[in-house]
Amino acid sequence: MNIILSLTVSFLAVFGLVVIAFLGVWAAHLDVLFGVIIPYLAVITFFVGIVYRVVKWGKCPVPFRIPSTCGQQKTLPWIKRTYVDKLDNPSNMLGVVGRMFLEVVCFRSLFRNLKLQFGDGQYVKYTSAKWLWLGAIVFHYSFLIVLIRHLRFFTDPLPLFVKVTENIDGFFQIFLPTLYQSGFLLGAAVTYLLLRRVLDAKLRFISLPADYFPLFLILGLLTTGILMRYVLKTDVVSIKELTMGLIHFNPVVPEGVSSLFYIHLFLVSVLFAYLPFSKLSHMAGVFLSPTRNLSNNNRMVRHINPWDYPVKVHTYEAYEDDFREKMRDAGLPLDKE
Repeated sequence: MNIILSLTVSFLAVFGLVVIAFLGVWAAHLDVLFGVIIPYLAVITFFVGIVYRVVKWGKCPVPFRIPSTCGQQKTLPWIKRTYVDKLDNPSNMLGVVGRMFLEVVCFRSLFRNLKLQFGDGQYVKYTSAKWLWLGAIVFHYSFLIVLIRHLRFFTDPLPLFVKVTENIDGFFQIFLPTLYQSGFLLGAAVTYLLLRRVLDAKLRFISLPADYFPLFLILGLLTTGILMRYVLKTDVVSIKELTMGLIHFNPVVPEGVSSLFYIHLFLVSVLFAYLPFSKLSHMAGVFLSPTRNLSNNNRMVRHINPWDYPVKVHTYEAYEDDFREKMRDAGLPLDKE
């Protein structure tokens, strides 16, 4: 699909969501719909969708060991293996756990990723792709910190780890209210990922509106959140009253909550409902990937496909017994005369 069309469709989709929320609250006064009903539906959709995807993935049969490996496999005792080999090519569950931990926490495979580029003539070269790894790390950890900080609106009393996270995130205080770095780092990371997809010819060729939509949606979330915190002040007490009511299944829609908050909440709800049915669900799928969660013990254990059914085999001895005379007449060698 044309890049302009893909960007336009994705941007207009997010812009349309903003308009729907604004008109629904400001003009139609549907505060209960956008403040209570839609968030509940979004959370239900999120959990049901994630469970459905995980169960569906779990039912996919994996009859063979197919881990992606790049290190020395465990074989004979005199063939040495380094600690890196034990993570790249694990032969037991401990190695798999270590590999999965580094994959989930540090994006190890992405860190080692290379980018293919065409050189002069028919030559190709491989260059580092560390900027993609850095953008992904900043994006995911900034998003995590933002989610942890938002627990302030759903807990009372405030947990200690939320306080510690806020203090670390806002240590570079310039003015009031406290400037949180995670929000701006998240915006920078999302912008980088969006520009990378637009400017890279290979990525641009394979990108669809479904690839741009979540990026624009997250940018919309960031924009409304930053506006509420630093520009257009909102009634935080009323917002927490609403969120605590949602948590305790006793929803109350207080007066004085701005339309901007309902737009922000609506975009959050759309993201939650959209996540299980999009590429963003890799957050759960990474744990079920057979290329990552299996040990490579093919040289130690014989893995037999459980679906194999008995096959009638016609051995060479039987073949020779059936056609011995014709083989002798044709001058073919025989094992038994």
